[in-house]
Order: sequence, then structure tokens, then C-alpha cells
Amino acid sequence: MAQVLVITPVKNAIETTLDTARAIARSTVKVKHVIFNDFSTEETKASLEKHREELGYELIHIEDLTDHPSPNYKLVLQLAQQQALEVGIPLLVVESDVVIAPNTIQSLLDHLSAQPSTGLVGSVTVDEKREVNFPYLKFKGVKDAVIDTQRSLSFCCTLFSPSFLQAFDFKGLDEAKDWYDTFISKKSVELGFKNTVLMNAPVWHRPHASRPWKQLKYSNPLKYYFLKFWKGLDKI
Repeated sequence: MAQVLVITPVKNAIETTLDTARAIARSTVKVKHVIFNDFSTEETKASLEKHREELGYELIHIEDLTDHPSPNYKLVLQLAQQQALEVGIPLLVVESDVVIAPNTIQSLLDHLSAQPSTGLVGSVTVDEKREVNFPYLKFKGVKDAVIDTQRSLSFCCTLFSPSFLQAFDFKGLDEAKDWYDTFISKKSVELGFKNTVLMNAPVWHRPHASRPWKQLKYSNPLKYYFLKFWKGLDKI
């Protein structure tokens, strides 16, 4: 039986997605990995189908469930919560621009076992030089191996404890938002859980590789903020 349900929401970016899936397949922990394809192109859809058996993931096409336009993170989280609760295992989000190490999931599970009051536990993100990078730059320079924090965790690679999943129903997530990292992080603390970042279990993160338009924040900030605020993209 799988020890953890791993989900990866996907919107195109097929090469990084397959890197993510290969890394999860190499995990030392037995997992159930589900990729949620959120209205990707036909080419991406075909590639996901092609590699499904080889890499051992299940594939759900959001287009078969709703006509709501991408992003559909709320629906993905709701479906994943339901699956995890049905079998009583933790839920782990590994986004499609993240590559975990073989022992990453074991490290997250070990922390959860040792600290049952945990709501969320995430792996710090690093670049190819193993330097802490976005979205955890706020913890750059921290020397502790493990830190408890009331600041928001990113869902790049974050484990949700079964206790937290039981305490908060994702059906209550705000329909007007696109992403829920900040809200769920705060809700965990509000409900009396601890949120933790493992500085000693880093994962490689290629920021915004799964949402290339967000690279405009660095190359063309005026266009980025136009899309963010005028077009209403990336609501958190």
C-alpha cells in the first residue's frame, strides 16, 4: 500500500513535468502519484499518456471533470484531499517545476511521525547550485536544519498531515483565488497545527517553469503586473 498520495498539477511544461515524475518514481517510499492535467495542449496530453505506464503515475484530465478554465487548483486539492482521507495517508504536493531527491519523501514522513502536531511540512527549494531560491528566499541564510514558521509555505514540495486534512475541508476554499499556499498555511496555524520547513531536505526548483508567463516578473515587470492585476491572473 502507498504511504503517501503525491499529486502534481500540470499545465503544459511537459519536459519539467516528466523530470518531476521521474524523480518521484525513484523515491525510496512507495507512493501513489497522480498527475492532474489542467487543460494542457493536445501535445502535452499525448505525452503524458505515453509516459504514464513507464513512470507509474495515474493521470486525470481535468477537462473530463469540468469546463471551468485553467487554473483549477481548488478542484485538484479537493479531489486529492478526498483520495487521501479515504485511505488515511498524507497528501504531498510536488509541483511540475520541482525535482525531489530519492529520500525527500521519507524525510518529510519521518518529520511528521516525530512531530504529530504538524499541519504542513515543506522542503526548502534550491537552484542547480544548491542555493536557496524562490519562493523560500526569506529563509536564505538560516542555519537550522528544521524550522517551525508561521510564515507561508509554498506548495512546491509540501506534505499535508492526515490530521490537518481531517480538520479543514478544502471545499471551503475561496472560488475567487487561483492559488492557496498562503491561505492554507494560515489556516493550519489557525487550527493549532505547526508548519515546518526542512532545510536539510532540499528540492531543486526551477521557478515558474510550469507557468512561463510569470518569468515576465523579471524580464518585463510592467507586462507581468498588467497580466496579474488587469487580467486577474495569479490570484492568491
